[in-house]
Amino acid sequence: MQLLVESLEYIRDFMETGGQILWAILAVSIVLWTLIIERYWYLRLVHPRYLRQVVEAWKRREEMHSWHAHQIRRMLISDINMRLNRSLLVIKTLIALCPLLGLLGTVTGMIQVFDVMAVTGTGNARAMASGVSMATIPTMAGMVAALSGFYFSARLQTHAATEGQKAADLLRDYHGEQA
Repeated sequence: MQLLVESLEYIRDFMETGGQILWAILAVSIVLWTLIIERYWYLRLVHPRYLRQVVEAWKRREEMHSWHAHQIRRMLISDINMRLNRSLLVIKTLIALCPLLGLLGTVTGMIQVFDVMAVTGTGNARAMASGVSMATIPTMAGMVAALSGFYFSARLQTHAATEGQKAADLLRDYHGEQA
C-alpha cells in the first residue's frame, strides 16, 4: 500500500512539474489509448463474427449475377470497410495533437522562464529551472504519446486494409462468376 501511495505522489509531482499542459496531454493520451484498445478488441473479437454472418448471408442468396446483386455486394464490402476503419481518423488526429500540445507546453514553460528573468534577472537559476522543466517535460510526454500511438495506428490501419480485402474476397460470386 505504501508503494502505491509513493507512486501516486511521484506521478502527481511529475504532473505538477510539467504544468497544466501535461494534464491535457494525459487526457488526450487516455482517449487515444481507449480508441486503440477498442479497435483491437473489434478486430480480434467482433469483426470475425460479423464477417462470418455477412458471408453466410451472401452465400444464401440465390441470385448473384445481376446488377442489383453486385450493388448489394458493394454495399456489404463498404459497410465492412467502414466498420474496420471506424475511429482510425480520430486516432490519427489525436496522435498529431500530442506533439502540438507538447509544443504548447514548451512555449508556456519558456514564457515562465522569461517572466522569472524579467522579475529577478538572470541570477535566480532555481526559478528558471522550474520553467525549463515545464518547457521540456510536456514536449517529451507529447512525443512519447505520439510515437507509441503512431506505431499502433499504423498496425491497425494495415490490419483493417487486410481484413477489408479478405472480406471482398470472401464475398465473391459463389455460382462461378467472380464479381
